Amino acid sequence: MSFAAFSKDFTANMFTSVENQFITKYLPQVDGDAVRVYLYGLYLCSLKTDTDAEALAALLKIPYPKLLEIFDFWEECDLVHVLSRAPLMVEYLPVNAAVGKPKPLRPEKYAEFNRELLRRLSKIGKDLKPYEIRRILEFLENNPMEQQAFLLVAEYCIKKDGEKVTANHILNKAKKLCEAHKFTYEQVQLDLADYNKNEKTLTKIFSLLGIYRKPQEEDYEFLEERLARGTEPAAAIACAGTLKKGTLASLGMLLDELEEKGLHTKAEAEEYLAKRQERTDLVYKVARKLGVKVQNPRAYIETYAEKWTERGYDEESLLLLAGQAFKLGYGFEEFDSLIDSLYRGGVVDAAGVKEYCAGRERQIKLLRQARSVCGAVKINASSLDMAAAWLSWNFSESMILEAAKRSAGAAAPLSYMNKLLSEWKRTGVFTPSEIPERPAAAVRELKSEAAVAADRRADRERYYAALRQKAVDGAEAVRARAEQDGAFKAADSACKKAEIELAKAEVFSPDTVPGILAKLEENQKARANALARLSLTEEDLLPKYRCAKCSDTGFLPDGKACDCYPDS
Repeated sequence: MSFAAFSKDFTANMFTSVENQFITKYLPQVDGDAVRVYLYGLYLCSLKTDTDAEALAALLKIPYPKLLEIFDFWEECDLVHVLSRAPLMVEYLPVNAAVGKPKPLRPEKYAEFNRELLRRLSKIGKDLKPYEIRRILEFLENNPMEQQAFLLVAEYCIKKDGEKVTANHILNKAKKLCEAHKFTYEQVQLDLADYNKNEKTLTKIFSLLGIYRKPQEEDYEFLEERLARGTEPAAAIACAGTLKKGTLASLGMLLDELEEKGLHTKAEAEEYLAKRQERTDLVYKVARKLGVKVQNPRAYIETYAEKWTERGYDEESLLLLAGQAFKLGYGFEEFDSLIDSLYRGGVVDAAGVKEYCAGRERQIKLLRQARSVCGAVKINASSLDMAAAWLSWNFSESMILEAAKRSAGAAAPLSYMNKLLSEWKRTGVFTPSEIPERPAAAVRELKSEAAVAADRRADRERYYAALRQKAVDGAEAVRARAEQDGAFKAADSACKKAEIELAKAEVFSPDTVPGILAKLEENQKARANALARLSLTEEDLLPKYRCAKCSDTGFLPDGKACDCYPDS
């Protein structure tokens, strides 16, 4: 015996801990005497006093034989272990380790329940085996669910699965309801009413997504979770209609997108989805004009397309500008910067954009002519702005080309052109006849020692630029000839459309990719057949460079100069 012990006052204020599993699993289905015996016995376990079974029976005013029966019952439930019966010695076991031995089932207790369950199953020609019936009755013995509530669960599963219904499905559904503390007929009816209420919505969503199976419980849970976040059923249906083909996972991604923007109603969803589709199409069209491949358009929509359309740029204007940007080698970021500069300059409406593009076309043409005369002239934003400035100084194209001729020997022809034109503007020279003769010394100034190597590079670049331009012009001429044929033009257009659809499908509806690929291959064959009828091939549509090694760039893949240059 320990040298220390609790006083009576101390023990009177202590607590007896009762495990929650005893309260939820056992307390609802046993009578009051059994609960009283179990709890008082549990209380005695924590005391050091000697209390025998007869004293406990007298204290609780329960006949001793009945007390024995109660402890036998708790032993069947694996909550106690009867060590001896004379005298009665009982060891309490933890509830969380209890397995619960099968208790004798009284047929009369479940007679009416059995008849009703079998009657409902017989309507669909279904019968349960004896061991399945026993499992159901054992479930009712060990759980506080009402019999009528369980019949409601069975009726729900029968309607949902028809003749494929199983005892396992019914029991699993009933277990989930018990875990959610739904035991009564009213609680179960309310829970299943939510499923039935959403059945029409989920069936419609499945139809729009092309899902050809019956909705499962997890599908209902998916929809319930979305509706709990505030999304209206009609909004979810609208999203499914936009996807057309897909999975609940892809639908979830689209619903997440709407939730991030605080859109929950059908009207909000339809308005957003319509704009989203327009902007998605716009992103793909702009990407194609820029020669850029887009995998997931959402980032481009949010970063670029939304801003462009909100500023007032229409599709025609954006595609016209994208065509100009392609010639400068722009991607989305540079193209966005171009639009920012136009917006700051007040160029927004279609007329203003067309005027800007026409001006750029004139500047590009002018720089190409200058390049053919004086050599290395790069066509980029800086050189185009320079050409725009020359034209704004009221110089004619003939005067600008005259400046190009006089800059042919310079290390930096474009800079020297700008210097000449600036000087002519200052002195009021605007026609070739007014240009004063430049002293020979001034001409020699152009040929510094540092410029010799640059001149050679310029000659080389001019040589290869002319070759490349000739190859590109040849390919464009062949394509123009092919596009005069209606069959080729239709097949080529169908191929481009299928490529856009394929890019979208890879992100939003992977299930449709094989079908789109098949359609793309079919269109490619039609295009090839049309070309064959015109005595052309796909290769004829590509530039034919004079040198196969360097593709008329003057440099090999390893960076070394190609030996195809005449002076090499």
